[in-house]
Amino acid sequence: MNPVSDTVEDLLRRHAPQVLGALVRRYGHFDAAEDAVQEALLAAAGQWPSAGVPDNPRGWLIKVASRKLTDALRADDARRAREEKAVALGERLASGADRAPREDDTLSLLFLCCHPDLTPPAQVALTLRAVGGLTTAEIARAHLVPEATMAQRISRAKQKVRGVGFGCPDNWAERLPAVLQTLYLIFNEGYTATSGPSLQRRDLAAEAVRLTRAVHRLLPDHGEVTGLLALMLLTDARREARTGPHGDLVPLDEQDRDRWDKAEIEEGVALITHALSHGPAGPYQLRAAIAAVHDEAPSAEATDWREILGLYDVLVDLVPGPVERLNRAVAVAMVHGPQAGLAELDTLDVDLGHRLDAVRGHLLERAGSYDEARAAYESAAAQTMSLPEQRYLLGRAARIRP
Repeated sequence: MNPVSDTVEDLLRRHAPQVLGALVRRYGHFDAAEDAVQEALLAAAGQWPSAGVPDNPRGWLIKVASRKLTDALRADDARRAREEKAVALGERLASGADRAPREDDTLSLLFLCCHPDLTPPAQVALTLRAVGGLTTAEIARAHLVPEATMAQRISRAKQKVRGVGFGCPDNWAERLPAVLQTLYLIFNEGYTATSGPSLQRRDLAAEAVRLTRAVHRLLPDHGEVTGLLALMLLTDARREARTGPHGDLVPLDEQDRDRWDKAEIEEGVALITHALSHGPAGPYQLRAAIAAVHDEAPSAEATDWREILGLYDVLVDLVPGPVERLNRAVAVAMVHGPQAGLAELDTLDVDLGHRLDAVRGHLLERAGSYDEARAAYESAAAQTMSLPEQRYLLGRAARIRP
């Protein structure tokens, strides 16, 4: 593994949404700006490992991307009327490229991608691509749809926002549900990557937390915004304990709780306590409350699973989605035994990928059905594209003794 290349890759992933936001704010032309940013990223990936990372990598990327964009606009005869304005903007941008873009560029880009003219699935997909930096394949897996379907969805979304004014909108409420859902998905992809050699993509999780903090500063009294920020902090607090020395997955009940981030837990608990005391609980607040019960338990054995099950009962009434029902089945098993949990799993008739077989394997193992548990673990391992998850699931299968 090349540490220089790793550093460059991390820098590019972190700065890409901010560079795209800067170009879209100044030019519009969402599609052309994204193409220019991609060309700048390729140029950086080719030059920086050997020539060294510039002092201001974000400014370098903006300067190169702006030149790529103005070149593209100049070459397009149909846009010749806008050429002089675009070139002038590019020159001003290039001359001041050492200045960091406005802090709200990425946040503005986030709300642009969640424009009300887009359908909710398109809003989420476009934001994950432009702001989260996920590939089309990763977004497709997160939504459990074919990659070709997701590619078409993203392409249509780009066309619809072409020419839309850039900047944080006044109609926060209309766009907020899609914004929160997108931030949640970005965080989840960062916390547990759907593919690749690493369990986590910390840059994505950190960016999701940063953007959620920004939204929370704008809407500090909104219960679901507060709930989402609390959920992220309470979940992220376990980050360091989730992997072993060689990057292997460590499940929640086996984690060293002394490695949990106490400051994040305290902040998350304070946020969710405040939110729950100032209005009816929404889905993000309930998820945060569940995370708080886990984080405040001194050990896995001391976890109050009855309280968690009660919270899941309320959550499933509000959001009867397959993931929520799957998680509730685990809580049922912890309170009423593995057979009760397995009965809950039998009611799930949707494709949950490897997650359903992984949970089934765990409950079958607890129930003493070792051959079936081994088969379930192996089936789950065959379905996931995350190498740490594969190793963990195959390891569980190998450890089972009749």
